[in-house]
Amino acid sequence: MIDRRKFLKAAAGSVILSAAENGVEPLTAKPLAKEKKESGTNIALVKTSDRETGIRRAIELLGINPVKGQDVLLKPNFNTGDPYPGSTHNDTLIHLILHLQRMGAKSITIGERSGPPQTGDVLKEKGIYALCKKLGVNLMNFEELPSNQWIKVKRENSHWFNGFEVAKPVLDSKCTVATCCLKTHGYGGAFTMSLKLSVGITNKKNMKELHTSFLSMKKMIAEINQAYTPSLIVMDAIEAFVDGGPMTGTRKRADLIIAGADRIAIDAAGLAILKHLGSNKSIMSTKIFEQEQIARAVELGLGVNSPDRINIVTGDPESKQIGSRLKEILLAG
Repeated sequence: MIDRRKFLKAAAGSVILSAAENGVEPLTAKPLAKEKKESGTNIALVKTSDRETGIRRAIELLGINPVKGQDVLLKPNFNTGDPYPGSTHNDTLIHLILHLQRMGAKSITIGERSGPPQTGDVLKEKGIYALCKKLGVNLMNFEELPSNQWIKVKRENSHWFNGFEVAKPVLDSKCTVATCCLKTHGYGGAFTMSLKLSVGITNKKNMKELHTSFLSMKKMIAEINQAYTPSLIVMDAIEAFVDGGPMTGTRKRADLIIAGADRIAIDAAGLAILKHLGSNKSIMSTKIFEQEQIARAVELGLGVNSPDRINIVTGDPESKQIGSRLKEILLAG
């Protein structure tokens, strides 16, 4: 049984409890005032086809350890059970878990809500129940949470009509680690990386509004990210979908592992990789910081506000070479 810490009401401008939680209609919260990051952010890049080495080295290059002594909530990409990069590669999950344990994580809980398939079916298809038992980690199927474990988040100037519900364990977590894939999205999202990973922390009933709001979908994806801030993000970019997605698509190899703590920087680097590999029109013809997910995330103060604030950290000549090329693409847009 998974322990859940007592939910603390967020400060003004953060989370608004649902009517079921506090007995009154939720009020509209003002967005939190956020300062733009002027000093930039580091993302680590490792050129490799070896997930074990790449994950370890990328995290080491960051020089941070946000998981030591923490109960870690680990969010993968299990929207469906399709083979990588349609979903998180099991080897990525295994090596990330093992490294987080070596870093001193107190406990690790994988948390996910899949869709359209049932989450339990996806977890079974991916072999995640057995994987968790073998590695000694917990597993939380958000889709099985009771109604009082879903908290409404509502902000002023949101493109969500009446807010959206987020899994309470995500809001409770003091340390969330996210691992995303690198892929295009053929159904309106344009791309799916760390920002879009947040869709899996929302209630499935919110998906009808998201999927029928074509003109606002990308902005709505970014707005979900106001609900939480990951402590660490690892992107498995060994392979990518450069067209199609998110379940199946045209594959190309990049042989890269990226790590950081800034969702905008991670996704911007991912877009640079797609441009480097050669991708579809929506990627190639739009400047990186003009992509709607990125632009809205910048407006919300969720990370760096320009490509020159992204510092690519490498540790070997081959990684440095591709890192320099990606930096050129970032600056060019």
